[in-house]
Amino acid sequence: MPDRTQIAEWIALDWGTTRLRAWAMRGHTVIDKRETGDGMATIPRDGFEPALLRLVADWMGPGRTDVIACGMVGARQGWAETPYVAVPAKPPVASPHQAPAQSPHLRVRIIPGMKQENPADVMRGEETQIAGFLALNRGWDGILCLPGTHTKWVHVSAGEIVSFQTFMTGELFALLGRQSVLRHSIGETGWDDTAFSDAVDDTRSRPERLANALFALRAADLLHGQTPEAARSRLSGLLIGAELAASRPYWLGQQVAVIGETAPARPYVRALELQGVPAIFADGARMTLAGLSAARDHLKAAT
Repeated sequence: MPDRTQIAEWIALDWGTTRLRAWAMRGHTVIDKRETGDGMATIPRDGFEPALLRLVADWMGPGRTDVIACGMVGARQGWAETPYVAVPAKPPVASPHQAPAQSPHLRVRIIPGMKQENPADVMRGEETQIAGFLALNRGWDGILCLPGTHTKWVHVSAGEIVSFQTFMTGELFALLGRQSVLRHSIGETGWDDTAFSDAVDDTRSRPERLANALFALRAADLLHGQTPEAARSRLSGLLIGAELAASRPYWLGQQVAVIGETAPARPYVRALELQGVPAIFADGARMTLAGLSAARDHLKAAT
């Protein structure tokens, strides 16, 4: 028999490319949470429902359980493709799309992503974090930075996403640190704030020298014994500095909040601080859950 204290009123999902995070919910209260590596990249199209049931079956009661999901689960390669909503628009948590489910105990809805026609850009998952941030910070206008593999800079005004742009900074950091010649010099852990700060300043002011500055990381190791920790920090600073140079029209003179996990968000908060921009930090998981809860509230109000 399932533990009745763990039966969920509804289930919230953040289903990305590499992982699946789930929360058992009663109203806005989390009663349990779990995470697996069953991301979109690792399961076939017909494997989403079995992967979900493996994770949450004991949270489900005898009736039908509502599941609200965001992220790459709604991509073309996901459980069910949900059309993008064009900006400017409110984050589309009020209009999730129903996904097909074989189990009579599941009713699955997926929050759409958002698109920008010119310049072309897309997001999936971040719109839900933004909805959560706006739900917890009523009337907030400004710029949201969402660090990750593909970092987003988002202009928010009057509750709408006005425009956004994406930088592959996180992916470049991983590729350069693990697959380029720099892998021989870059540490997997450790941090040197001075090296990071200097590198941010270097490429923010001279972004056109980025490729040259990257190779200098290898040369500094060979000739001067630069530590792996300093090299890692400097690589991060060079890439984020170039990103700040390109995104300057977004953050300059604006109120800024950084949404994400602590590890990838901290360097962005520090880099903005170096530019005289006092960014606030908002926990990404908390914002995602708040956005999913907002979607649940809309669904309940509509029935």
